[in-house]
Amino acid sequence: MSGMLAGAALAAQRTAGLPLGTALLTAGGVLGQPASAVQAARQVLEARPMAQTEQEDEESPPVFESPTSEELAAGQPEPTAAPEEPEEEETRPEGAGSVVQAHYGQGSGGVYLPCGAGSLKNCTDLPRETVATQMEGGLPFEVELNSAEPQVLIMHTHATETYRLNQGLWYPADSTGRSTDLTVNMAAVGAEMARVLNEAGVNTLQDTTLHDYPSYTGSYGRSNATVRRYLEEYPSIKIVLDVHRDAIERDGDRIAPVAQVGEEQVAQVMLICGCDNGGNLPDYPQNLRFAAVWEAAMEGAYPGLTRPVLFDYRYYNQDLTTGSLLIEVGGHGNTLEEALAAGRLAAKGLAAALGA
Repeated sequence: MSGMLAGAALAAQRTAGLPLGTALLTAGGVLGQPASAVQAARQVLEARPMAQTEQEDEESPPVFESPTSEELAAGQPEPTAAPEEPEEEETRPEGAGSVVQAHYGQGSGGVYLPCGAGSLKNCTDLPRETVATQMEGGLPFEVELNSAEPQVLIMHTHATETYRLNQGLWYPADSTGRSTDLTVNMAAVGAEMARVLNEAGVNTLQDTTLHDYPSYTGSYGRSNATVRRYLEEYPSIKIVLDVHRDAIERDGDRIAPVAQVGEEQVAQVMLICGCDNGGNLPDYPQNLRFAAVWEAAMEGAYPGLTRPVLFDYRYYNQDLTTGSLLIEVGGHGNTLEEALAAGRLAAKGLAAALGA
Protein backbone atom coordinates (compact mmCIF):
# COMPACT_ATOMS: atom_id res chain seq x y z
CA MET A 1 0.00 0.00 0.00
CA SER A 2 1.14 3.58 -0.50
CA GLY A 3 2.93 5.36 2.30
CA MET A 4 0.27 8.08 2.39
CA LEU A 5 -2.53 5.51 2.70
CA ALA A 6 -0.68 3.58 5.40
CA GLY A 7 0.02 6.75 7.38
CA ALA A 8 -3.60 7.88 7.23
CA ALA A 9 -4.78 4.42 8.26
CA LEU A 10 -2.46 4.33 11.26
CA ALA A 11 -3.63 7.78 12.31
CA ALA A 12 -7.26 6.66 12.11
CA GLN A 13 -6.39 3.57 14.08
CA ARG A 14 -4.73 5.58 16.86
CA THR A 15 -7.33 8.32 17.17
CA ALA A 16 -10.52 6.33 16.70
CA GLY A 17 -9.42 2.91 17.92
CA LEU A 18 -10.47 1.31 14.64
CA PRO A 19 -9.38 -2.17 13.54
CA LEU A 20 -6.67 -1.91 10.88
CA GLY A 21 -8.91 -3.19 8.08
CA THR A 22 -11.58 -0.60 8.92
CA ALA A 23 -8.96 2.12 9.30
CA LEU A 24 -7.63 1.37 5.81
CA LEU A 25 -11.08 1.69 4.27
CA THR A 26 -11.70 4.94 6.16
CA ALA A 27 -8.37 6.39 5.06
CA GLY A 28 -8.98 5.28 1.47
CA GLY A 29 -12.25 7.20 1.38
CA VAL A 30 -10.65 10.35 2.78
CA LEU A 31 -7.71 10.23 0.35
CA GLY A 32 -9.79 9.27 -2.65
CA GLN A 33 -8.05 5.89 -2.99
CA PRO A 34 -10.95 3.46 -2.40
CA ALA A 35 -9.63 0.74 -4.73
CA SER A 36 -6.20 0.71 -3.09
CA ALA A 37 -7.78 0.73 0.35
CA VAL A 38 -10.04 -2.22 -0.44
CA GLN A 39 -7.10 -4.21 -1.79
CA ALA A 40 -4.94 -3.41 1.24
CA ALA A 41 -7.75 -4.20 3.68
CA ARG A 42 -8.40 -7.52 1.98
CA GLN A 43 -4.71 -8.43 2.29
CA VAL A 44 -4.75 -7.53 5.98
CA LEU A 45 -7.88 -9.55 6.70
CA GLU A 46 -6.72 -12.58 4.73
CA ALA A 47 -3.39 -12.56 6.56
CA ARG A 48 -4.90 -12.27 10.01
CA PRO A 49 -6.31 -15.26 11.90
CA MET A 50 -10.06 -15.68 12.03
CA ALA A 51 -10.09 -14.35 15.59
CA GLN A 52 -9.16 -10.90 14.31
CA THR A 53 -11.95 -10.62 11.75
CA GLU A 54 -15.59 -9.77 12.21
CA GLN A 55 -16.74 -12.98 10.53
CA GLU A 56 -17.92 -14.59 13.74
CA ASP A 57 -19.94 -11.57 14.78
CA GLU A 58 -21.88 -12.04 11.55
CA GLU A 59 -22.26 -15.79 12.07
CA SER A 60 -23.05 -15.88 15.77
CA PRO A 61 -25.29 -16.82 17.38
CA PRO A 62 -25.65 -19.80 15.06
CA VAL A 63 -29.16 -20.24 13.73
CA PHE A 64 -30.21 -23.87 13.44
CA GLU A 65 -33.23 -24.79 11.38
CA SER A 66 -34.94 -28.16 11.54
CA PRO A 67 -32.76 -31.03 10.27
CA THR A 68 -32.61 -31.47 6.49
CA SER A 69 -33.66 -34.70 4.80
CA GLU A 70 -29.97 -35.59 4.46
CA GLU A 71 -29.44 -35.10 8.19
CA LEU A 72 -32.49 -37.18 9.01
CA ALA A 73 -31.13 -39.96 6.82
CA ALA A 74 -27.76 -39.62 8.60
CA GLY A 75 -29.30 -40.26 11.99
CA GLN A 76 -30.59 -36.94 13.33
CA PRO A 77 -34.13 -37.37 14.66
CA GLU A 78 -36.66 -34.80 13.57
CA PRO A 79 -37.52 -32.42 16.42
CA THR A 80 -40.74 -33.42 18.11
CA ALA A 81 -43.42 -30.98 19.12
CA ALA A 82 -43.50 -30.33 22.83
CA PRO A 83 -46.81 -30.05 24.68
CA GLU A 84 -47.98 -26.47 24.47
CA GLU A 85 -48.23 -24.62 27.72
CA PRO A 86 -51.69 -23.19 28.35
CA GLU A 87 -52.18 -19.60 27.32
CA GLU A 88 -52.12 -17.28 30.30
CA GLU A 89 -54.66 -14.57 30.88
CA GLU A 90 -52.04 -12.25 29.48
CA THR A 91 -53.50 -10.89 26.25
CA ARG A 92 -51.62 -11.61 23.06
CA PRO A 93 -50.99 -8.21 21.45
CA GLU A 94 -51.87 -7.52 17.84
CA GLY A 95 -49.04 -8.37 15.46
CA ALA A 96 -47.27 -10.64 17.93
CA GLY A 97 -45.20 -13.50 16.52
CA SER A 98 -45.66 -17.14 17.46
CA VAL A 99 -43.41 -19.34 19.57
CA VAL A 100 -43.25 -23.06 18.85
CA GLN A 101 -41.82 -25.47 21.40
CA ALA A 102 -39.76 -28.38 20.09
CA HIS A 103 -37.46 -31.05 21.44
CA TYR A 104 -34.20 -31.88 19.63
CA GLY A 105 -33.15 -35.49 20.13
CA GLN A 106 -29.73 -37.08 19.87
CA GLY A 107 -28.29 -38.31 16.58
CA SER A 108 -26.65 -41.63 15.75
CA GLY A 109 -24.58 -42.88 12.85
CA GLY A 110 -23.33 -40.87 9.89
CA VAL A 111 -22.01 -37.52 11.10
CA TYR A 112 -23.11 -38.26 14.67
CA LEU A 113 -20.81 -39.81 17.25
CA PRO A 114 -21.80 -41.00 20.72
CA CYS A 115 -20.84 -39.09 23.88
CA GLY A 116 -22.16 -41.42 26.51
CA ALA A 117 -25.92 -40.87 26.46
CA GLY A 118 -25.39 -37.75 24.34
CA SER A 119 -23.96 -37.25 20.87
CA LEU A 120 -21.73 -35.02 18.76
CA LYS A 121 -22.37 -33.76 15.24
CA ASN A 122 -19.18 -33.69 13.17
CA CYS A 123 -19.50 -30.86 10.64
CA THR A 124 -15.81 -30.94 9.73
CA ASP A 125 -13.95 -32.79 6.99
CA LEU A 126 -12.22 -34.97 9.57
CA PRO A 127 -13.03 -38.69 9.27
CA ARG A 128 -15.42 -40.12 11.83
CA GLU A 129 -12.70 -42.41 13.18
CA THR A 130 -10.32 -39.48 13.72
CA VAL A 131 -12.89 -37.47 15.66
CA ALA A 132 -13.86 -40.51 17.74
CA THR A 133 -10.22 -41.03 18.72
CA GLN A 134 -9.73 -37.36 19.56
CA MET A 135 -12.76 -37.43 21.84
CA GLU A 136 -11.17 -40.10 24.03
CA GLY A 137 -8.91 -39.55 27.00
CA GLY A 138 -11.07 -37.64 29.45
CA LEU A 139 -10.45 -34.11 30.68
CA PRO A 140 -7.22 -32.55 29.36
CA PHE A 141 -6.74 -30.55 32.55
CA GLU A 142 -7.19 -30.97 36.29
CA VAL A 143 -9.38 -28.65 38.30
CA GLU A 144 -8.52 -28.09 41.94
CA LEU A 145 -11.68 -28.34 44.01
CA ASN A 146 -12.26 -25.93 46.91
CA SER A 147 -9.32 -23.89 45.70
CA ALA A 148 -8.72 -20.31 46.79
CA GLU A 149 -7.72 -19.58 43.19
CA PRO A 150 -10.30 -19.35 40.37
CA GLN A 151 -10.63 -22.44 38.17
CA VAL A 152 -13.45 -21.37 35.83
CA LEU A 153 -14.32 -18.14 34.04
CA ILE A 154 -17.84 -17.56 32.72
CA MET A 155 -18.23 -14.69 30.29
CA HIS A 156 -20.53 -13.55 27.50
CA THR A 157 -19.45 -12.31 24.08
CA HIS A 158 -23.09 -11.48 23.36
CA ALA A 159 -24.25 -10.56 26.84
CA THR A 160 -27.34 -8.64 25.69
CA GLU A 161 -29.01 -11.75 24.27
CA THR A 162 -32.19 -12.42 26.18
CA TYR A 163 -35.32 -14.57 26.25
CA ARG A 164 -39.10 -14.50 26.08
CA LEU A 165 -40.27 -12.42 29.02
CA ASN A 166 -44.00 -13.08 28.55
CA GLN A 167 -45.70 -16.36 29.47
CA GLY A 168 -47.87 -17.00 26.42
CA LEU A 169 -46.48 -18.74 23.32
CA TRP A 170 -45.90 -15.48 21.47
CA TYR A 171 -43.42 -12.63 21.33
CA PRO A 172 -44.09 -8.91 20.84
CA ALA A 173 -43.72 -7.58 17.32
CA ASP A 174 -41.04 -5.15 18.48
CA SER A 175 -39.04 -7.78 20.39
CA THR A 176 -35.35 -7.66 19.52
CA GLY A 177 -34.32 -10.46 21.88
CA ARG A 178 -31.75 -8.07 23.35
CA SER A 179 -31.46 -6.22 26.64
CA THR A 180 -28.78 -4.46 28.65
CA ASP A 181 -30.56 -5.49 31.86
CA LEU A 182 -28.23 -7.96 33.59
CA THR A 183 -31.17 -9.56 35.40
CA VAL A 184 -32.79 -10.83 32.18
CA ASN A 185 -29.96 -11.28 29.67
CA MET A 186 -27.14 -13.82 29.46
CA ALA A 187 -25.53 -12.43 32.60
CA ALA A 188 -28.46 -13.81 34.60
CA VAL A 189 -27.91 -17.32 33.22
CA GLY A 190 -24.16 -17.05 33.76
CA ALA A 191 -24.71 -15.93 37.35
CA GLU A 192 -26.86 -19.00 38.02
CA MET A 193 -24.21 -21.28 36.53
CA ALA A 194 -21.48 -19.59 38.58
CA ARG A 195 -23.55 -19.94 41.75
CA VAL A 196 -24.00 -23.69 41.25
CA LEU A 197 -20.32 -24.25 40.49
CA ASN A 198 -19.13 -22.22 43.48
CA GLU A 199 -21.50 -24.07 45.79
CA ALA A 200 -20.07 -27.34 44.45
CA GLY A 201 -16.54 -26.23 45.35
CA VAL A 202 -15.46 -25.14 41.87
CA ASN A 203 -14.08 -21.60 42.27
CA THR A 204 -15.75 -19.67 39.45
CA LEU A 205 -15.61 -16.07 38.30
CA GLN A 206 -18.13 -14.35 36.05
CA ASP A 207 -17.50 -11.35 33.82
CA THR A 208 -20.64 -9.41 32.87
CA THR A 209 -19.12 -6.99 30.37
CA LEU A 210 -21.54 -6.12 27.54
CA HIS A 211 -19.11 -6.91 24.73
CA ASP A 212 -21.88 -6.53 22.15
CA TYR A 213 -23.13 -3.13 23.30
CA PRO A 214 -23.30 -0.47 22.01
CA SER A 215 -21.72 -2.14 18.95
CA TYR A 216 -22.41 -5.76 17.99
CA THR A 217 -19.62 -5.79 15.43
CA GLY A 218 -16.29 -6.56 17.05
CA SER A 219 -17.81 -8.42 20.01
CA TYR A 220 -15.40 -11.36 19.76
CA GLY A 221 -12.37 -9.10 19.59
CA ARG A 222 -13.47 -7.34 22.77
CA SER A 223 -14.27 -10.58 24.60
CA ASN A 224 -10.89 -11.97 23.51
CA ALA A 225 -9.18 -9.06 25.26
CA THR A 226 -11.32 -9.58 28.37
CA VAL A 227 -10.45 -13.27 28.63
CA ARG A 228 -6.75 -12.56 28.15
CA ARG A 229 -6.84 -10.08 31.03
CA TYR A 230 -8.42 -12.67 33.33
CA LEU A 231 -5.94 -15.36 32.32
CA GLU A 232 -3.05 -13.00 32.97
CA GLU A 233 -4.39 -12.08 36.41
CA TYR A 234 -5.55 -15.60 37.30
CA PRO A 235 -3.32 -18.19 35.60
CA SER A 236 -5.13 -20.82 37.69
CA ILE A 237 -8.16 -20.65 35.35
CA LYS A 238 -8.56 -23.91 33.41
CA ILE A 239 -12.00 -23.43 31.86
CA VAL A 240 -13.49 -20.51 29.95
CA LEU A 241 -17.20 -20.75 29.10
CA ASP A 242 -18.76 -18.31 26.66
CA VAL A 243 -22.47 -18.50 27.54
CA HIS A 244 -24.96 -17.58 24.79
CA ARG A 245 -28.49 -18.39 23.73
CA ASP A 246 -29.49 -19.60 20.28
CA ALA A 247 -31.89 -17.99 17.79
CA ILE A 248 -33.85 -20.69 15.98
CA GLU A 249 -36.56 -19.47 13.63
CA ARG A 250 -38.88 -21.09 11.09
CA ASP A 251 -41.21 -19.10 8.84
CA GLY A 252 -41.28 -16.23 11.30
CA ASP A 253 -41.91 -18.45 14.32
CA ARG A 254 -39.37 -18.51 17.13
CA ILE A 255 -38.51 -22.05 18.14
CA ALA A 256 -38.04 -22.85 21.83
CA PRO A 257 -35.96 -26.01 22.34
CA VAL A 258 -37.32 -27.60 25.51
CA ALA A 259 -36.91 -30.75 27.58
CA GLN A 260 -38.85 -32.26 30.44
CA VAL A 261 -36.49 -32.98 33.33
CA GLY A 262 -38.43 -34.47 36.20
CA GLU A 263 -41.40 -32.20 36.76
CA GLU A 264 -39.69 -29.18 35.28
CA GLN A 265 -39.71 -27.92 31.70
CA VAL A 266 -36.29 -26.49 30.86
CA ALA A 267 -34.51 -25.11 27.82
CA GLN A 268 -32.21 -27.46 25.95
CA VAL A 269 -28.50 -26.65 25.83
CA MET A 270 -25.86 -27.21 23.17
CA LEU A 271 -22.07 -27.14 23.37
CA ILE A 272 -20.06 -25.78 20.42
CA CYS A 273 -16.45 -26.87 19.95
CA GLY A 274 -14.32 -25.35 17.22
CA CYS A 275 -11.98 -27.29 14.95
CA ASP A 276 -8.63 -26.02 13.67
CA ASN A 277 -8.91 -24.11 10.41
CA GLY A 278 -5.53 -23.17 9.01
CA GLY A 279 -3.73 -23.09 12.34
CA ASN A 280 -6.12 -20.96 14.38
CA LEU A 281 -6.95 -23.74 16.90
CA PRO A 282 -3.93 -26.04 17.11
CA ASP A 283 -5.01 -27.48 20.48
CA TYR A 284 -8.63 -28.10 19.55
CA PRO A 285 -8.52 -31.85 20.48
CA GLN A 286 -8.24 -30.86 24.15
CA ASN A 287 -11.37 -28.73 23.92
CA LEU A 288 -13.05 -31.60 22.11
CA ARG A 289 -12.23 -34.00 24.93
CA PHE A 290 -13.67 -31.52 27.41
CA ALA A 291 -16.85 -31.21 25.34
CA ALA A 292 -17.24 -35.00 25.16
CA VAL A 293 -16.90 -35.39 28.93
CA TRP A 294 -19.30 -32.55 29.76
CA GLU A 295 -21.89 -33.68 27.19
CA ALA A 296 -21.85 -37.22 28.57
CA ALA A 297 -22.23 -35.95 32.14
CA MET A 298 -25.16 -33.63 31.34
CA GLU A 299 -27.14 -36.02 29.16
CA GLY A 300 -26.44 -38.94 31.46
CA ALA A 301 -27.77 -37.14 34.51
CA TYR A 302 -30.59 -35.24 32.79
CA PRO A 303 -31.84 -37.15 29.72
CA GLY A 304 -33.11 -34.80 27.03
CA LEU A 305 -31.33 -31.70 28.36
CA THR A 306 -28.78 -31.48 25.54
CA ARG A 307 -28.83 -31.13 21.79
CA PRO A 308 -25.91 -32.81 19.99
CA VAL A 309 -22.56 -31.07 20.46
CA LEU A 310 -21.69 -29.02 17.37
CA PHE A 311 -18.12 -29.69 16.19
CA ASP A 312 -17.39 -27.33 13.33
CA TYR A 313 -14.90 -24.88 11.86
CA ARG A 314 -15.67 -22.17 14.40
CA TYR A 315 -13.18 -20.14 16.40
CA TYR A 316 -14.94 -18.27 19.20
CA ASN A 317 -11.63 -17.50 21.00
CA GLN A 318 -11.19 -21.17 21.86
CA ASP A 319 -7.40 -21.05 21.52
CA LEU A 320 -7.05 -19.24 24.84
CA THR A 321 -7.26 -22.34 27.05
CA THR A 322 -7.59 -26.10 26.49
CA GLY A 323 -10.90 -25.88 28.32
CA SER A 324 -12.69 -23.28 26.17
CA LEU A 325 -16.22 -23.95 24.92
CA LEU A 326 -19.27 -22.01 23.84
CA ILE A 327 -22.60 -23.14 25.28
CA GLU A 328 -26.00 -22.17 23.88
CA VAL A 329 -28.58 -22.14 26.68
CA GLY A 330 -31.96 -22.32 25.00
CA GLY A 331 -33.03 -19.82 22.38
CA HIS A 332 -34.92 -16.56 22.07
CA GLY A 333 -38.18 -18.53 22.09
CA ASN A 334 -37.57 -19.92 25.58
CA THR A 335 -38.64 -18.18 28.75
CA LEU A 336 -36.02 -16.78 31.08
CA GLU A 337 -37.15 -19.28 33.72
CA GLU A 338 -36.52 -22.21 31.34
CA ALA A 339 -33.06 -20.84 30.57
CA LEU A 340 -32.15 -20.33 34.23
CA ALA A 341 -33.21 -23.91 34.98
CA ALA A 342 -31.14 -25.19 32.05
CA GLY A 343 -28.08 -23.22 33.15
CA ARG A 344 -28.46 -24.67 36.63
CA LEU A 345 -28.56 -28.25 35.30
CA ALA A 346 -25.70 -27.66 32.87
CA ALA A 347 -23.55 -26.37 35.74
CA LYS A 348 -24.47 -29.37 37.89
CA GLY A 349 -23.42 -31.61 35.02
CA LEU A 350 -20.12 -29.76 34.73
CA ALA A 351 -19.47 -30.01 38.47
CA ALA A 352 -20.05 -33.76 38.29
CA ALA A 353 -17.71 -34.04 35.29
CA LEU A 354 -15.04 -32.23 37.32
CA GLY A 355 -15.48 -34.64 40.22
CA ALA A 356 -17.22 -32.19 42.53
